[in-house]
Amino acid sequence: MRSNEQKEETKKEGMKKVQEKTKKRSKEEEEEEEEEIFNLKDKPALEGEDGDLSDSEDSVYSGLEDSGSDSDDDDEEDELILDSDQTQQTPEGKKKKKKKKKEGGVTEGEKKEDEYEHDSSDEEDIRNTVGNIPMEWYKDFPHIGYDLDGKKILKPIRNKDELDDFLDKMENPDYWRTVHDKQTGSDIVLSDEQVALVNRLQKGQFGDVNFNEYQPTVEFFSNDVMIHPVTNRPADKRSFIPSLIEKEKVSKLVHAIKMGWIKPRRVQEDTRGNFYDLWASEDTSILARHKMHLPAPKIPLPGHHESYNPPPEYLFTEEELALWEQQDPSDRKWPFVPKRFSSLRQVPAFPRFLHERFERCLDLYLCPRQRKMRVNVNPEDLIPKLPKPRDLQPFPTTQSLVYRGHSGLVRSISVSPSGQWLASGSDDASVRFWEVCSSRCLKTIQVGGAVKSITWNPNPSVCLLAVAVDSVVLILSPSLADKQVVSSSERLLSGPQEAGSTEEAGTVTWLDTEGEELNQGIRLKIQHPKAVHQVAWHAKGDYLASVMPDHSSHLQVFIHQLSKRRSQNPFRKNKGLVQCVSFHPVRPYFFVATQRSVRIYNLVKQEMTKKLQANSKWISSMAVHPGGDHVICGSYDCRLSWFDLDLSTKPYKMLRHHKKAVRGVAYHRTYPLFASASDDGSVIVCHGTVYNDLLQNPLIVPVKVLRGHVITHDLGVLDVTFHPTQPWVFSSGADATIRLFT
Repeated sequence: MRSNEQKEETKKEGMKKVQEKTKKRSKEEEEEEEEEIFNLKDKPALEGEDGDLSDSEDSVYSGLEDSGSDSDDDDEEDELILDSDQTQQTPEGKKKKKKKKKEGGVTEGEKKEDEYEHDSSDEEDIRNTVGNIPMEWYKDFPHIGYDLDGKKILKPIRNKDELDDFLDKMENPDYWRTVHDKQTGSDIVLSDEQVALVNRLQKGQFGDVNFNEYQPTVEFFSNDVMIHPVTNRPADKRSFIPSLIEKEKVSKLVHAIKMGWIKPRRVQEDTRGNFYDLWASEDTSILARHKMHLPAPKIPLPGHHESYNPPPEYLFTEEELALWEQQDPSDRKWPFVPKRFSSLRQVPAFPRFLHERFERCLDLYLCPRQRKMRVNVNPEDLIPKLPKPRDLQPFPTTQSLVYRGHSGLVRSISVSPSGQWLASGSDDASVRFWEVCSSRCLKTIQVGGAVKSITWNPNPSVCLLAVAVDSVVLILSPSLADKQVVSSSERLLSGPQEAGSTEEAGTVTWLDTEGEELNQGIRLKIQHPKAVHQVAWHAKGDYLASVMPDHSSHLQVFIHQLSKRRSQNPFRKNKGLVQCVSFHPVRPYFFVATQRSVRIYNLVKQEMTKKLQANSKWISSMAVHPGGDHVICGSYDCRLSWFDLDLSTKPYKMLRHHKKAVRGVAYHRTYPLFASASDDGSVIVCHGTVYNDLLQNPLIVPVKVLRGHVITHDLGVLDVTFHPTQPWVFSSGADATIRLFT
């Protein structure tokens, strides 16, 4: 009941506003309003008086309260809020009326009411009409803007200093919700609803509490044909009559054209239709003087196949016609099919005529007609002149002997310094000694494991053999020489072991053999911590190097001295996985080949002197030239690298003659020959002349490819070595045979 009464009172007040708006204002009323404005500015902003610009009864209609909802429920809520505000502010309103009666002598009911008091529009609620401009523009003026009647709104007198502000902050409970309005210069206390609205907006939520952001969308326009239209608004009247604005514009343009103010555009003459000959103005006498002039190419004359009555041999058969249709247009011999007509009158128009004329014009227009001076070079002149192989003889050419007897892979072979005996080690756990000239097996020694490497002692005054079996290096004395050589070999092996001779305590053990092993010729055992893959002798015959590839240990290379029975590890740390080692034939240098590089160490200075980059993925084998200045390396990626130590650390020449991995390489001691063995079952012999003149590069010429081994389990030739005095080469393969090429 109370809300209905308040609604009726609100309607009555609105009617009074409309009536009072039509009356003329007298000077006394205007003066009273001005005095009222001044009085209101002096009053505190938080009392909620009627004429003040602070948040009062009108605050419920401010922009912060408008949530954008047009429903009837929201209107009812607004009305209820308004009523509660009015009921709350009733005592204050009485005080205001009494005060104004005392000051102006006129009651509030008699005074002209504000017509925008209950208007909820955002723009009309703002009393200052300066618009959305920076309020700093008014900082030097006594007023802050203009009201709806165009009169100045004077700035409120603000005499609060920092102390007053601090006291207000401590004492006023509504200080935290008070904001300063720059447009009116007053302080506004936000209501609970406005504070809640600000909090929701700061959290990124919707202003209206009742708005459901996840409600299902209404598909107004869908693929389903609906009975009734979405909107059924009748068409406008202006859609049935011509546009008067357009008629007026057209009439103005017509008048301007008649008066000559607007001149129509001139139609440009189309110059694309003027065809001309590109070379019609060419003077042959002038152009002939230019050295770079090239005359336009002429069209070839028509042949018999282009005749309207060609000979029968030019006509296509059915097979030729089908083949012509299947071919690509660029691959066809002729761009058309020859046909026969009884007379020239019956020949139809050529469908590709315009296309061919256009291509001809493009050829003439776009072709760069400039003469280029070409140098006629014979490709064979660019290839360096190499001597013929028959001029580089002797070198091995034919297979002479085959040494059969092993039952497993023959991984390693070695020839005695005299060239009379050949030793071979195989996966069948045996070491065999062969006579080179007759291919007769003289002796077989069972060593109890697969032989990884075998090599003769290069000193001709002793007859010893080093064999790598698992983690043991065996020193064999085969007694295949005269008594003096055999006795010197025994004296070398019978040297006493020095106390504490082994650097790595308990790592390498020297053992003497007994019983059956001693009868077979095995004199010494050098026990290693890991499996030995390669052994190499020094040129003097007293030192022996062994290789144990292992990433996790620094014990990869050992050097043993036979006369004193001592071993030492020359490297504290190995950079990379060691593949093979070799001694320099003349100088105290030690070559260590890892997977990617070859390091050269000076044994006297105990430092690295050079590092050779092989440019290959995995080095498999290495050989040093008898002169000591050249090294060849074979790799598993089918490459053979020749290094000139005086020239560079990069390969002087890379040979890619093999199709598969290179397993072994070897130099001849006296002849300028070197050989490489590969898994493709071939041995390639190359001529490599090294000159004494340092300015002249080595001459490398492939001379012969030797084949004979059978590829077994994807393995071909595993090792290769030369005869010490003759131009012969020995090769051992996965087919359990050894072959001699002479």
